[in-house]
Amino acid sequence: MSMSHLYGTDGDDGVEMESFEVSDWDLQNEFNPHRQRHRQTKEEATYGERALEQNSLSFCSSRDYSAPVSFVSAGLRKGAAEELSDEDSDDDEKPVKQEEIPKEFVPKKLKTGGNFKPSQKGFVGGSKSFVDFGSWERHTKGIGQKLLQKMGYVPGRGLGKNAQGIINPIEAKQRKGKGAVGAYGSERTPQSLQDFPVVDSEEEAEEEFQKELSQWRKDPNGGKKKPKYSYKTVEELKAKGRINKQLAAPQKELSQVKVIDMTGREQKVYYSYSQISHKHNIPDDSPQQPLGKDSKPQGFALPELEHNLQLLIDITEQEIIQSDRQLQYERDMVVNLSHEIQKMAEVLSHEEKAISNLSKVLDMVEECERRMQPGCENPLTLDECAKIFETLQDKYYEEYRMSDRVDLAVAIVYPLMKEYFKNWDPLKDCTYGTEIIAKWKSLLENDQLLSHSGQDLSTDAFHRLMWEIWMPYVRNIVARWQPRNCGSMVDFLDSWVNVVPVWILDNILDQLIFPKLQKEVESWNPLTDTVPIHSWIHPWLPLMQARLEPLYSPIRNKLANALQKWHPSDSSAKLILQPWKDVFTPGSWEAFMVKNIVPKLGMCLNELIINPHQQHMDAFYWVIDWEGMISVSSLVGLLEKHFFPKWLQVLCSWLSNSPNYEEITKWYLGWKSMFSDQVLAHPSIKDKFNEALDIMNRAVSSSVGGYMQPGARENIAYLTHTERRKDFQYEAMQERREAENMAQRGIGAAAGSVPMNFKDLIQTKAEEHNIVFMPIIGKRHEGKHLYTFGRIVIYIDRGVVFVQGEKTWVPTSLQSLIDMAK
Repeated sequence: MSMSHLYGTDGDDGVEMESFEVSDWDLQNEFNPHRQRHRQTKEEATYGERALEQNSLSFCSSRDYSAPVSFVSAGLRKGAAEELSDEDSDDDEKPVKQEEIPKEFVPKKLKTGGNFKPSQKGFVGGSKSFVDFGSWERHTKGIGQKLLQKMGYVPGRGLGKNAQGIINPIEAKQRKGKGAVGAYGSERTPQSLQDFPVVDSEEEAEEEFQKELSQWRKDPNGGKKKPKYSYKTVEELKAKGRINKQLAAPQKELSQVKVIDMTGREQKVYYSYSQISHKHNIPDDSPQQPLGKDSKPQGFALPELEHNLQLLIDITEQEIIQSDRQLQYERDMVVNLSHEIQKMAEVLSHEEKAISNLSKVLDMVEECERRMQPGCENPLTLDECAKIFETLQDKYYEEYRMSDRVDLAVAIVYPLMKEYFKNWDPLKDCTYGTEIIAKWKSLLENDQLLSHSGQDLSTDAFHRLMWEIWMPYVRNIVARWQPRNCGSMVDFLDSWVNVVPVWILDNILDQLIFPKLQKEVESWNPLTDTVPIHSWIHPWLPLMQARLEPLYSPIRNKLANALQKWHPSDSSAKLILQPWKDVFTPGSWEAFMVKNIVPKLGMCLNELIINPHQQHMDAFYWVIDWEGMISVSSLVGLLEKHFFPKWLQVLCSWLSNSPNYEEITKWYLGWKSMFSDQVLAHPSIKDKFNEALDIMNRAVSSSVGGYMQPGARENIAYLTHTERRKDFQYEAMQERREAENMAQRGIGAAAGSVPMNFKDLIQTKAEEHNIVFMPIIGKRHEGKHLYTFGRIVIYIDRGVVFVQGEKTWVPTSLQSLIDMAK
């Protein structure tokens, strides 16, 4: 059926044109219900409704829509006649020349506005010149060239910031046939090779292309390819097995994956990817291919046999690999066992040596036990036993340290030690046994003992030896000892202080010595006892030190009671108190002096009568003798209150009665010589003597018109100048001494300073500011001692001073405490 009534043709080139006008045929068939309907053919379903039937009669032949699409360079399009002539052509024939195409099929010139000609194969200018580049813009407004020039384009140079673009336009190269891109080799132009050079050579690319192309072509010789065989040695199989063994660890996660294989005729289920890689191509699984007309039947086709042979080969390979792995495992096991044998041999030799040493130690111990029997001819002594233990410690050190020395010492050493100290009297022979005990200390004492207490008796043989053997003798002798006869007991403990364990020495001092001393102090009476207490208390200071502090308070109380009826004329009090000055703390000593001695001295100064003509100095000497016992501030206070007012009054009355100034000068210098330099250096004493000089100067200068002793004014002026020059020299010397002392203290502090606690610091500050700092006897607050700092009650807790307030105890700083006390 022809459908020419729907399509028209162009008279020039025969191209079919679709007409959209309503024709008579349309009107006629539109109202004809019995018209023949067009059925869609296979070609129309495949290529569209516009496809024509092959047997249709038309003035123009039908188009072949199954022909491959061809692309022609340079914008040329071939007509239907040329496409019809190319259907039977091969891929290798040459392209049709431009001259052989009929004139009616020559395409019209494309209206591009440039200088392109249909006959040329490239652009004018190509790689030859760029002079005519863009010359087609003369037919336009030239907007492109203007925009390029505004953006910095220079004719003859490339585009880009650094002119890195190509200079010449891209050339076109016509392909030889109708094949795909690259089917006829490289299509690159000389210009592209110049602008974009390649690393690989074209020959290598061509060879690779021909090699790939030959795989799709038949063998020109028509012969059958020989099968290629791959031979593997045992070593290669072993290496393959080691590689697979190393890669097996990451693949354990995929070993249990369920895989469904649907590539064959039937569905198959695998439980790992390794089964897929090892599956065999069974002949029954693949459909048989029918024989073509050119194919030949195989002369030797036994697929079952090939499958079985391949399976045997694979099994053999796996057996070889498994055997190699087993052999490697056995070799590694042999190496490990050889190392184990070597280690066991070393352990065995060590154990044999230990057994030999233990047997020798056991023989020596048994020999000691045999010699300790009552009827032995050669009994064992303590010195010989010590030598045996030294041998054990030197030659068999490890066994000696591992053994239970406590039980060994109890069995052997303790009986010998009891026999050695059987007739010992510590007070008569204090050094007896010190050398032998010191030797046993090095043999039996546990070096790893971290503490020294009674709990160590079960772990340390020496401590148990001293506690059970040596200590009973000491208890017996202390029970019969008199505290006032302290020399022998002090010498005894001094001899044993480096030998006896620390906790045993503390037990002796705290539980045996101190109760005896405390009881003796309670029974001591300073008024009736002829032996001074310091003679039998002070020798214990190096050993007991702070343990004696509880005894100081009752001693001070007894001394204070004894001083109630004392008079400064009695010098025995000074002899009794002087040894205790360095024993008592400075604060407690000063408080004792202020309470018991200073009032007595003040009364003595009140009784002193100052008479220039007949002076009695006994009372003054009684007071001055206590200068080293009481502090300078206390002594100066006594002098200011009880001495200098009377002394200045006598001086004024003497100057008012026409005195002899030479006698006054001698009297002034005589009294000044009675004081020590330390007292004279005090500012208050200086002020008093300077006041006396001022009184004398006023008396000399005020006697105008009256009788004046010749040379008196000059003598007084000279005396004033001399005394003040001495004061100046003394102050300069004191400053120089203080500077030297500070330098020495700085060197000593750099070398190493002795640390002191917070209580000592408070006591030092109290002495510097003349403040009484002393403990309150028998009073505590929350277990802390109470002290008086001037008139303030304080206590010290972990480096903090607490002051008693109205309701609670308030913490304060040291400087605030000093300010409150002043």
